[in-house]
Amino acid sequence: KNVLTSLKPVEREIEAQDGKWFLRRILPYRGHDNSVEGIVITFTDITERKRIRQVMDTSRQQAELANLAKSRFLAAASHDLRQPLQTLALLQGLLAKKVEGDKAKKLIMRLDETLGSMSEMLNTLLDINQIDSGIIQPQIESFPVNGLLVRLRDEFALHAAAQGISLRVIGCGLAIETDPRLLEQMLRNLVTNALKYTRTGKVLLGCRRQGLQLSIEVWDTGIGISKQEQLAIFDEYHQVDNAARERSRGLGLGLSIVRRLAVLLGHRISVRSKAAKGSVFAIEAPLTAGKPLSARLSAPVIASPQDKARRSAVILLVEDDPRLRQLLETTLVEDGHVVHASADGQGALELAGKGKVEPGLILADYNLPNGMNGLQVIAGLRKKLKQPVPAIVLTGDIAAQTLRDIAKLECTHLSKPVKTADILAVIQRILQPSVPVAATPSPKATTELAGGTIYIVDDDPGICDAMLAVFSEDGQSAQAFSSCEAFLRDFQPGEGACLLVDAYLPGMSGMDLLRRLRDTGAGLPSILITGNSDVAMAVEAMKAGASDFIEKPIGAAELVAIVARVVEQARDGAKRSLWQADAAGQVARLTPRQRQIMDMVLAGQPNKNIAADLGISQRTVETHRASIMKKTGAKSLPALARLAQAAAWSGKAPGTAEA
Repeated sequence: KNVLTSLKPVEREIEAQDGKWFLRRILPYRGHDNSVEGIVITFTDITERKRIRQVMDTSRQQAELANLAKSRFLAAASHDLRQPLQTLALLQGLLAKKVEGDKAKKLIMRLDETLGSMSEMLNTLLDINQIDSGIIQPQIESFPVNGLLVRLRDEFALHAAAQGISLRVIGCGLAIETDPRLLEQMLRNLVTNALKYTRTGKVLLGCRRQGLQLSIEVWDTGIGISKQEQLAIFDEYHQVDNAARERSRGLGLGLSIVRRLAVLLGHRISVRSKAAKGSVFAIEAPLTAGKPLSARLSAPVIASPQDKARRSAVILLVEDDPRLRQLLETTLVEDGHVVHASADGQGALELAGKGKVEPGLILADYNLPNGMNGLQVIAGLRKKLKQPVPAIVLTGDIAAQTLRDIAKLECTHLSKPVKTADILAVIQRILQPSVPVAATPSPKATTELAGGTIYIVDDDPGICDAMLAVFSEDGQSAQAFSSCEAFLRDFQPGEGACLLVDAYLPGMSGMDLLRRLRDTGAGLPSILITGNSDVAMAVEAMKAGASDFIEKPIGAAELVAIVARVVEQARDGAKRSLWQADAAGQVARLTPRQRQIMDMVLAGQPNKNIAADLGISQRTVETHRASIMKKTGAKSLPALARLAQAAAWSGKAPGTAEA
């Protein structure tokens, strides 16, 4: 009827009972005089076409899921890999100040080179993934190019001076239309390449107007590129003058990233070069319409850092990772600064609000717990202090939007991992003469364990050696064993201050050792350590007799503090009772429903199961879990299990559950 009325054919795919697919077409039937005399229905077998389409759809979905999984993995890797690399970088910086002798200094220099290579490889791989997966989307805006040139000059001045290379940046008074953060990344890669391949001479960064385009150019007097290689240098993993694939010189992805970003932004990129003479890389960006040349261009700037008297400041450090926070604090104090540290934004705001701290500089991590990121903390501190305190944002998040947000708040951005010398150099560049001089830091306090031996049971020789060094540095006596059996052969009940045992060991496991010590009444305070933990393991460890439960990796200061607390509570019943009473008080703040949910969480039940069992929504369960963590002050689920065990809570929810 519809076909006869509209005279338009109708098509529909139909599945038959035998699983075959047909394309049914209904068309108007016209006579010799072109009049419509009825309809014609045809069926075409499209089973094979349908099968191919389904296979293609399935393949596309699988590819999209794989790409999404890869992106999620690399996003997690960006933070999780940068944290230990940052710790290594700070440790290397501290060691460099303390080692003596040419041999030791050469080893420290090699460590520095290795860390630099690892950081560069991580950055480039993550950049490639973000561009290819479409995560990076350009945000075009009009802006004066001179600010970008100044930032690059300040960033690379020290690197160039250290290599004995003259870095010259010529100012420009024009405005262009592009994404400023992505263009800056392109130019940063080009300047890095120029410095890498220039043995002697100079590197120049400047601009030339070409009609409606601005050519931003990087000149160098480096090794140059032959004509044969100029077409290949933008390919992945291609490196000039690196046939041996030395990893200390990166992966060869820098120019590949530049090419990808140029395509994304629609910018033309070109190269001119002569072997052994040098190279010129140019990026063309459109000039902003209606923005004439400035009346006076900025004078040429020559980056030649001068040795100036070091300035000190009161620095407010906001970093949630306790190991990294301690290393940063030590580094800054040794450089002459007064440091006030906080693990989150709320703590930092409280320090400033009570007048305890009037910082001359804020150094904050970007990813912080408890609902505030580093930029929100900086904005809150500036508002509370009623002044634009200079700030540095230290982060492993290199997403384009994150970099834009940092720039909008006029903060200095440092990507993890960053070397100690670079952090201190940036701080010196930011500080003004009016910054107050720091006081002398207080001497280090040493924890006393009354001469008791700390037993370490771990099959990893490296971990054993590191822990022995940590306790030796703190003035403690420690002894290491490679297995639980070896420990039991030497152990005498009543001896020792504390036991640190790995959960996963060949032969007798760490958990089995805890149960055996508990059953024999050895009375040795014990801590279970593992690198692969969950709530169930934390609960099991406490039931097996562990005094505490910690996860690898753990910082030296945190390890010493936990051992000291466990030993102190084991020897002083009053302090142990006080700790348990405090834990019981925190648990008592929970509502009956929250206690019920806490019990189910510690039993390892997922949110959807808890919601189904209690007849409430999954969102309500998530809200209750957040409230439980906030009220108890637990930073993780194993910490919550530790708290519940200390409170000697039965796990049964008293009273009537509330909605």
